[in-house]
Amino acid sequence: MNQNATDLPTTASSAAGIRANEMTVPMLPCVSGEETTAFYRALGFDVAYEMHKPYLYLSFAMSGFQLDYKKAPQGIDPADEDTGGCLVFVDDVASYHAAFTAAMRTSYGKVLAKGLPRITRYRPGASRFTLLDPSGNSIVFIQRDEPEDLEYGGDKSLPPLRRALDNARIYREFKNDDKAAFRVVTSALRRHGGDATPVDRATAYATLIELATALDERERIPGLRADLEVVVTELDDDERRRVADDLQLADDLETWIGQSG
Repeated sequence: MNQNATDLPTTASSAAGIRANEMTVPMLPCVSGEETTAFYRALGFDVAYEMHKPYLYLSFAMSGFQLDYKKAPQGIDPADEDTGGCLVFVDDVASYHAAFTAAMRTSYGKVLAKGLPRITRYRPGASRFTLLDPSGNSIVFIQRDEPEDLEYGGDKSLPPLRRALDNARIYREFKNDDKAAFRVVTSALRRHGGDATPVDRATAYATLIELATALDERERIPGLRADLEVVVTELDDDERRRVADDLQLADDLETWIGQSG
């Protein structure tokens, strides 16, 4: 999803002389002005504008982008997490995630990984993460050069278990649905594990360990680790290193969640 002004198609308006130098600023619904302002201050945003009476209007700025807020309509429940949202395209998505998590530890003493507000976790090499504000809006930070042909439903050319792992990646990184990711991999292991390669089975168990950690279902982890240890005996050294990298993500996540609990 690579978006640049020069990539957009020519329209009748642009042909008539309108210059391609526009800027859009999202106006997001806000349930609590005080909580929203405190949150963005904590993350290191500048408060560009703040008004609570006679009506609510807030504006927060960082680097080259801006988020504005107005009063939320009646009946919005932030817990539904479908209030609104926007996309922020950046050159280096990992640096934004690192900056926000560091700011959270400084301001809150922990990473806000559960409830509202919170930040989703980031896996090395991923192209996006989501920041959820106190009102349930989703601010999605996306790598500017994210592939345009990114598969959003699992590559159908892959073997069944590997395709399930690819689907789990979509659920985890694009839909923020760890439960669905866990179900997809568990079902695929049960149905196709016997026909899968040892490295795919090992990757599946490592993925389930990470998801169980994120879901705070640690009672599942000993059994998953035991199953993984059996499969690891079938791997060569290179394959073991690949699986070890996945397990390192689970260990890092354990530390990350421990600091956010």
